Amino acid sequence: MITKKFPTRKCTGCKEMKCKKKLIRIVKKDGEFKIDFTSKLDGRGAYICDDINCLKLSLKTRGFERSFKCKIPKDIYESLELKILS
Repeated sequence: MITKKFPTRKCTGCKEMKCKKKLIRIVKKDGEFKIDFTSKLDGRGAYICDDINCLKLSLKTRGFERSFKCKIPKDIYESLELKILS
C-alpha cells in the first residue's frame, strides 16, 4: 500500500507543522510583500494558519519578521486579518 505524502509547512503563529494547502502564504520578492493564494508566486515564503489567533500570535512574536529578517508592512497584516475574518 502506497500512501501519498503531502508537503507540510510551519505556521509562524502557532509553530505547528500543517499541510501546505491549509495555510496562507506570504511572499517577499524584491522587497515587496504579497499574499499568495495560489502558492505559486516566486520568492521567499512564510506561512500562517487561517485562524485569527495565529495571526495575533504571529504579530506578537514577530513571526513573519523573523522569517523574512525584515520589517513587515502593516497593510499585509490588515489584508490577512480581512481574509481570515471573511
